[in-house]
Amino acid sequence: MASSSGNSNSSGSTLLQNSGSEEDLHQLMDQRKRKIMESNRESARRSRMRKQKRLDNYQILTNFNFITHQYLNMEAENSVLRAKIIELSQRLDSLNGILNHLNNPRISNGVYESEAFETSGKNFTNFIDPFNLAYLNQPIVVTADVFQ
Repeated sequence: MASSSGNSNSSGSTLLQNSGSEEDLHQLMDQRKRKIMESNRESARRSRMRKQKRLDNYQILTNFNFITHQYLNMEAENSVLRAKIIELSQRLDSLNGILNHLNNPRISNGVYESEAFETSGKNFTNFIDPFNLAYLNQPIVVTADVFQ
């Protein structure tokens, strides 16, 4: 019997060793699972960060392109407006020159230009003053045969 009890002691210690190594194996597997999960979480976090960075860069590039397009449109509009300013300035200078000529007659041969047109009792100032033209002050006559 002693031999049988010794036998059971040796098999019991083997079972304890086996169960201990199985427990260690489970702990080792759990540690590996935890490490893999942590690694996967970190990898997913980095992936999300890279994706967010790409989206931010895309949004910045889109905004830059939009603002550049607006800038070019404004430059084109400013160019047109500058050309209009030059044209209108030239027209204004021309009209001011005409007004100066009409308001400040020159003296030639000791006679003002307006006096030169007044000869023999006839008044030719209508040529100088376009708002005093005789044909502008005439009534318009319409006859009945126009409406038939």
